[in-house]
Amino acid sequence: MRPVRSSVLCRLLPAPCSLALRSLVLVLLCITPRCQAVQAENVTVMEGGTAEISCRLQNYDGSIVVIQNPRRQTLFFNGTRALKDDRFQMVLFTPRLVRIELTNVSVSDEGGYFCQLYTDSTHHQVATLSVLVPPETPTVEVKQEAVEGGEVELTCVSPRSKPAATLRWVRNGREVPGVVSQQDNGKTFSVSSTIRIPVERKDNGAALSCEAFHPALGGQKRIRHYRLDVYFAPTVRIVPPTGILREGDSLSLTCSVTGNPLPRNIQWSKINDTLPERAEISGPTLQISRLSQSYNGTYLCQAQNNYGRAADHYTLLVYDPGAVVETHSAVPYAVIGGVLALLVFTVICVLIVTIWCSVRQKGSYLTHEASGLDEHGEVQEAFLNGNDASQGKKEYLL
Repeated sequence: MRPVRSSVLCRLLPAPCSLALRSLVLVLLCITPRCQAVQAENVTVMEGGTAEISCRLQNYDGSIVVIQNPRRQTLFFNGTRALKDDRFQMVLFTPRLVRIELTNVSVSDEGGYFCQLYTDSTHHQVATLSVLVPPETPTVEVKQEAVEGGEVELTCVSPRSKPAATLRWVRNGREVPGVVSQQDNGKTFSVSSTIRIPVERKDNGAALSCEAFHPALGGQKRIRHYRLDVYFAPTVRIVPPTGILREGDSLSLTCSVTGNPLPRNIQWSKINDTLPERAEISGPTLQISRLSQSYNGTYLCQAQNNYGRAADHYTLLVYDPGAVVETHSAVPYAVIGGVLALLVFTVICVLIVTIWCSVRQKGSYLTHEASGLDEHGEVQEAFLNGNDASQGKKEYLL
């Protein structure tokens, strides 16, 4: 009887990268004294990388070797190309090793690759090719505008990865919990994480980041940075000049405006009157040259955006060139009043203590005087009744 030939060894080698995950399957089919060993090694590579699929043979006797893809299409027949796919190349065919190379790997290439040895009985071993799809840098979607006093909803999206990426929101170094959703797109996954946070104008420009983690990134992460854009009504403040203005001087008023969006148009006006002929407006600045007392009045600066309006006013008072103007102390009246109140309180306290001490001293004097009268009466009684020796000796000072 003709001996049964041994099986075939099929080995799938990993691409030269740190992501290769090896799983060794060893099958020994020893039917004759010259047995053949079959080994298969699973491989995990990143999408777009290169995978090497190998069949290692022991005691090969020239039988037919066939390599098939997961759809059971023959790729190579004894070293000869059978499928027209230039991404597969035969790189080695020896009695001990048969190796093919697959370039530009995609998720559609996943599955089991068959190394088959045709003898009296057909033997095969399957190696599984797994493809990792790392996530791209996630994107941030804003559902609606962030307005002062409201809430903003931010969604971090990773549209494609395999396996599903892990997303995390971070603000000021701390994680912000989000609502995570995941969708299966066949062989890949899309993942999103949504957060809702209250916002004020102080949050405008605050930094957040969405981080994506994945096994294919080797401990690294993909980060999308985002800054809050909070809309709020404007605020207006007129920066006044210093010193006293006299006729002939020049006036320059600057209107300091904040807001988001920043108001483009700043309006200057004079209450109950028109602006002087010499008034010039340049952006937020109002300038008036050669002042006169006819320019006295209240000037108004106004600004507006889509979220509100604000205004501030300045009262102009122009003096004669030779007028003597009483200057006000730089010390606030509140401070002066506080100091005076403290002095009055101190004086009252001193008076109360002085009166209390005087009353105490007067009461002590009356007590001692009464005590002296009692002693004087005892002396007189002793003198009239004589001195009793049995009562002991007493001395009285008159």
